[in-house]
Amino acid sequence: MNKVNQWNEKQRISQPLLITQVTKGVTTAGAPYLSIVAQDDSGSIEGKLWDVKEEQAKLMEPGRIVLISGEVLKYRNVLQLRIHQVEPSGDVDPADFVTTSKVSEEVLRNKVEATLASLEDPVYKQLTERCFRDYEDDFYQYPAASRNHHDFVGGLATHVVAMIELADEMCKRYPLLNRDLLISGILLHDLGKVIELSGPILTEYTLQGKLLGHISMMQAIVYDVSKELGIEDSEQATCLRHMILSHHGQYEYGSPVLPLLAEAEMLHLIDNIDARMNMFEKMYESVEPQNFSLRIFSLENRSFYRTK
Repeated sequence: MNKVNQWNEKQRISQPLLITQVTKGVTTAGAPYLSIVAQDDSGSIEGKLWDVKEEQAKLMEPGRIVLISGEVLKYRNVLQLRIHQVEPSGDVDPADFVTTSKVSEEVLRNKVEATLASLEDPVYKQLTERCFRDYEDDFYQYPAASRNHHDFVGGLATHVVAMIELADEMCKRYPLLNRDLLISGILLHDLGKVIELSGPILTEYTLQGKLLGHISMMQAIVYDVSKELGIEDSEQATCLRHMILSHHGQYEYGSPVLPLLAEAEMLHLIDNIDARMNMFEKMYESVEPQNFSLRIFSLENRSFYRTK
């Protein structure tokens, strides 16, 4: 049984896959169909199930593992699955169908610990480490999002470590940046996602995640911890809360305030760079050189060309 990332055009497959997305549609002739995204632990693929029967539609739900039979086709130079049959999968372990970080947890932990130790400002160091320690075990397991970017086990830590490395280069190039503030902001900006998301496998948004969001929850945690430490009115605590509140960069993207510090602007840019580059990495897995990708909704619905 080949993995998804080993499939080739015209190959016939019959194997269990985890359904992650389902979209219902109707053809011009009025026939119902499903567009789905399915995956194993090697990668994901889009698929179509035409002339959907009611019992098939009930099986094809996000978070469910089903036995899919079909044929691998190429549509606009991207591999896609034409589904012929869907059946219950039997007993399977969901963990076998979830992708994981290409970077080992040990490497990620070592980088984060070294980064925490490198903070020089005692207030930033104490506040950041105290907040981080309460959630560090989940931090190394959770994805950075339920879909789009770093949506795999260990994705959150992978994303943060990449941002730290980018930030260190930016601080060398632009000495005006306060490294302690920028690095502290990077370490904590998405930590609220361990509350916002349900876990590393079959990830969904929690009730708190839907109603409050990781930005508001994390800045509240930083405030509570700073109050316990008696530093809630310090410039450092206030600036660190601002970093978290503003890191999405725009009101329409969920930030209640815009970046008003050079470090906050840099945090937003670095966050965006690493998230988008991860989307390109995913795209390159399914697009052959000298061809265009399908439109990518999270990248302004653009279709990108991959050079040879």
